[in-house]
Amino acid sequence: MISTARVPADKPVRIAFSLNDAPDDTPSEDAVPLVFPELEQQLQPLPPCHDSVESMQVFKQHCQIAEEYHEVKKEIALLEERKKELIAKLDQAEKEKRDAAQLVREFEALTEENRTLKMAQSQCVQQLEKLRIQYQKRQGSS
Repeated sequence: MISTARVPADKPVRIAFSLNDAPDDTPSEDAVPLVFPELEQQLQPLPPCHDSVESMQVFKQHCQIAEEYHEVKKEIALLEERKKELIAKLDQAEKEKRDAAQLVREFEALTEENRTLKMAQSQCVQQLEKLRIQYQKRQGSS
């Protein structure tokens, strides 16, 4: 007899059966048990004919393939999640790069403004000194 149970997606699925086991009861043809509940109906292993060794072997192969399929789907889901994380990191890095470039531009503009203001201040100091000298000359001549 094949028993079915819901298994969480993150847990490995193991199928165990023996070719010598006789079914405890005969399931009806309409009621096909879901050996792998997460698989679509058309991908489910069909119950074997217990009188045929070849049928049992095909069923066992199909169960192994279904298990591999389940593992591959899990791996794909993990890789897609990792891809989302990497895309988010890349987006963040690009934003930081744009922000850094903007800060560099602002720094260069402020540096240029600072240089211009220092030059203007220097010119004002020179002009003030000239005015003082002129004022002292006027004071001295009067």
